Amino acid sequence: MSATAVLLLSCPDQRGVVAATSDFVFRNGGNIVSAQQHVDEPSGVFFQRVEFTLEEFSLRPVDIPVGFAEIQQRFGMHVDLRFNTTPQRVAILASKQPHCLYDLLTRWRSGELPVDLRAVISNHPDHGDACEFFDTEYHHLPVTAATKTYQETEALRILAKHDVELVVLARYMQILSAEFCSAYPCRIINIHHSFLPAFVGAKPYHQAHERGVKLIGVTAHYATADLDQGPIIEQDVVRVSHGDSPEELARKGRDLEVAVLARAVRAHVQHRILVFGRKTVVFD
Repeated sequence: MSATAVLLLSCPDQRGVVAATSDFVFRNGGNIVSAQQHVDEPSGVFFQRVEFTLEEFSLRPVDIPVGFAEIQQRFGMHVDLRFNTTPQRVAILASKQPHCLYDLLTRWRSGELPVDLRAVISNHPDHGDACEFFDTEYHHLPVTAATKTYQETEALRILAKHDVELVVLARYMQILSAEFCSAYPCRIINIHHSFLPAFVGAKPYHQAHERGVKLIGVTAHYATADLDQGPIIEQDVVRVSHGDSPEELARKGRDLEVAVLARAVRAHVQHRILVFGRKTVVFD
């Protein structure tokens, strides 16, 4: 894969933004390989993702922000500059359910998910053998009400030790503190069933079965201090019927969870997401 840079831009919608950005890449010897844009009509905010090659680019990666500063100031832009030359450093947090964790491990090991997986942390001991098989570091950090603060502190220490950039909650069944979430703003991806808040608490699929739902779904979102209220990245649904048992609903839900979580993680590490207030713009 060619070395590329990605500019993620947002600013008030106005004439000349696309032209100025394209001209910047052209003048410095780059070639645009992908360009997408979107205007949020109610707010009048313009969003753009521009990916360009670096092989013949006249500016060093470290100098690109300085070179782009005049355009940024002229249009009042918020600018995020990313590079695909180095995979993002990722850690996975998991609890007892294995399906999301094992799916991510398989995609990572096969090269389908281009990340640098640094560690798996779990509040259960169940996944040690699997992580050994996949040759990744495993940390068992049990948690109780009395030890929750210590457990989170230890988890954050491990993440900091590995300089982790993205945390993935693979059905991690612990509520993260506001302090934990603030350490990784818009860098913690969670997956949950889309019944929330309609079917909260234990056994959501049993509750759905009792109500005779016709659709079940899952949601991947960024975790925030407001439980399950973070910006949504990816969602999917599947039709179900009165003939599906709670166990069958749960099976179909697990199939969706692994796919939606993988798509959300891939969108993040490929730098295709712009967060805008409580929602996201996710480019193709």
